[in-house]
Amino acid sequence: MASDMSDRAQWLKQYYFLRAAFSVAWVAAAFAVAPSSAAIAATLLVAYPAWDAAANYLDAFCSGGLNQNRTQALNVLVSLATTIAVILALQVSMNWVLGIFGAWAILAGLLQLGTAVRRWKLFGAQWAMVLSGGQSALAGGFFIFQATMPAIPSIANVAGYAAVGAVYFLVSAVWLTVSTWRRGAAM
Repeated sequence: MASDMSDRAQWLKQYYFLRAAFSVAWVAAAFAVAPSSAAIAATLLVAYPAWDAAANYLDAFCSGGLNQNRTQALNVLVSLATTIAVILALQVSMNWVLGIFGAWAILAGLLQLGTAVRRWKLFGAQWAMVLSGGQSALAGGFFIFQATMPAIPSIANVAGYAAVGAVYFLVSAVWLTVSTWRRGAAM
């Protein structure tokens, strides 16, 4: 069991670093390339929840399976539904897209919070993921409010949210790395 827990902790560190790297790359593309191309912006907006679905599936698979990780199983479904909804909303307006991102941020944030609370008992170092889940839910409410305004939102509205998420994933990865190092040094 100790080896299994050690392997899961190692996976979790790698996963958090991967999530941070993807988010940083996505944000860079959103600010550097997307403003000059509506097609690229649309692709990025569809890719973000699709990536979240894939990442949650991979994490659940590497952490005992979907049956042991029900919050992540739900997050996979929510993110896949969001991907489809974003594709459809892009045909309507960016206000609709931002509203969908808002609903998704609320649901995914609460599911992430649930996952982090469950993992805290096993791995510790989940406080940043708890904060991230709560912040995501709050940001989702703000997105929904912004979507009702007459101003037309852009991918930049979502990019700030993704940047904050990248910071949370990076902090979690570093925190787990330092915690593991400290436990090893204490032995």
